[in-house]
Amino acid sequence: MLVIYEEWLKRKDLEYKDEVLFFAGMSTVELAGTFGTPLYVINEQLARKRYKELKTMLNSEYENNTIHFAVKANSNLAFLKILASEGSHFDCTSKGEILTCMKAGISPEKIIFTGNMFTNVDFDFAVKHGIIVNLDSISQLKRLVKAYEKNNIPASNYQVISFRINPEFGAGHHVHTITAGKNIKFGILDDQVLEAYSMAKKEGFTKFGIHMHIGSGIINAMDYEKAAIKFLSFIKQLVEELNVTFDFVDFGGGLGIPYRPEEDPLDLTLYKDSVIKPFKQFITSMNIAPPKFKIEPGRYLSAEASILIVEINTIKDNGYKMFAGVDAGFNTLVRPTMYGSYHHIIPCAKSEIQGTKIYDITGPICESGDVLGRDRELPLLSEGDYLAILDAGAYGFVMSSQYNSRPRPAEILINQGKTYIVRKAESYEDLMHNEVIPKYLE
Repeated sequence: MLVIYEEWLKRKDLEYKDEVLFFAGMSTVELAGTFGTPLYVINEQLARKRYKELKTMLNSEYENNTIHFAVKANSNLAFLKILASEGSHFDCTSKGEILTCMKAGISPEKIIFTGNMFTNVDFDFAVKHGIIVNLDSISQLKRLVKAYEKNNIPASNYQVISFRINPEFGAGHHVHTITAGKNIKFGILDDQVLEAYSMAKKEGFTKFGIHMHIGSGIINAMDYEKAAIKFLSFIKQLVEELNVTFDFVDFGGGLGIPYRPEEDPLDLTLYKDSVIKPFKQFITSMNIAPPKFKIEPGRYLSAEASILIVEINTIKDNGYKMFAGVDAGFNTLVRPTMYGSYHHIIPCAKSEIQGTKIYDITGPICESGDVLGRDRELPLLSEGDYLAILDAGAYGFVMSSQYNSRPRPAEILINQGKTYIVRKAESYEDLMHNEVIPKYLE
């Protein structure tokens, strides 16, 4: 069991050397001492490795493919540039995410805008920059057309039009991350699919895509099977009844990672068998021109590539439970509070004192829900020790806040034995930077 656990850590580029935890070949204790805590640490080579293994799997089965990184998982500029250098394209859910990609030097043709509840401002921005939009509702189609008309763009120059389909078979690590089903706000249901594409053809669109996304954090590849089958049935109907030719078919993201030591990684071979092979067989059986195969992974590429280092400031025994209070809370990493998510937590340096205790790892936020890990058996901890919270690279910093008037932490990047600050820690002045006191209150 110990060997298996060590292999699980090694997969995440973590190992203990002389009782000190190393990440990407660097001492986490030294990193904490140099940069302070809390501290997000990004491992460049691990992100590149995850991208390459996913791309290799796709190419082995269907070479006409594109990976669109889901920017909502991690929008750090340096991280986006790393993936862009590997050939990644990008999936954005907001104008702000698109602008962030552009700031990172990513061209609009490599971006898909998969938002929901789009505004007219969103459409105007997308049209002006030639960005493909995955529409989320039939009602949005006419507003998108008006944006083209407003910018004097004729129908012959319209971008590919795509609709997000809700196949009703959803999956995910938490009810809030399941994005398919009749009660879910995303996408259009089966009785609207033909209507949506028929209207698009009447409006002058000639190039088409189609999209689905069933949830986030999926660790069992078989969860995609039913949704993929239904998704392909929609495509068949559109080809046969409306003679739609697809430029791309987008199967969305949701690929999970093993947050717990007892979990196995997502089986990419099983994913290939559940999604890509049925897609290929469908293309062959329909005798249609092979469209681009797209997926939109987020956490699969970014989660394991970052850890959060925190410092213990308080060891508290209330007579019933032991608490290890640290300098990061749900303002720094909200997933445990928001989703009940598990993040493995381990010491950056193992205690010389033998024995273990059960601790709740808690933050400084003035709410009882500010718990980063419950009932964790750890070596005996002391105030001043550092802990590493693993798999913090997806929905970590991007969901952080300044709640309780606490500045957000720095992010650093490790690459080939060197460290780089890729986001400065906020100051207390930053907290009030945009506030204005009316003159009558001065």
